[in-house]
Amino acid sequence: MKSKLDILKGVHPGKFIERELLKTKISKRQFALSINEHPQTLGAIMKGTRNMNVPLSLKIEEKLDLEEGFLMTLQVFHDIKKTKRDINYKPNLSKFRKGIFWDTTYEKIDWKLMKRSIIQRVFSYGNKAEQNEITEFYGKKEVDEILSKIELR
Repeated sequence: MKSKLDILKGVHPGKFIERELLKTKISKRQFALSINEHPQTLGAIMKGTRNMNVPLSLKIEEKLDLEEGFLMTLQVFHDIKKTKRDINYKPNLSKFRKGIFWDTTYEKIDWKLMKRSIIQRVFSYGNKAEQNEITEFYGKKEVDEILSKIELR
């Protein structure tokens, strides 16, 4: 079973806080004032236009009874996801035939998030060169682990 962190990896901490406040039925403004913060600051974090910082995360974690460091960990995973997207985290696309991903465009593929589906597709329909590129990109151990869990056609 996946941990809460595994499920939420990549989610901006503001979205998590927003969900928690909805569950407790506390208004954003009321919550911000209860932790001695400006409602605008909390609002910007909840919209994802501002990043979480350590002092604020400690206040929020204490008030919501969360594990210390949880929100900053979410922020780090969100930053990693964003950075990978920004640096075009993808394999060498020149090694793939256009038909292998017939139902989408390369620009829309999230190579990290869709890893399992991509590996399954390439090993079901791809040629040896495409399979080698995916193995090199994700690593043999990761590919073997995923392939052991799925049935290929």
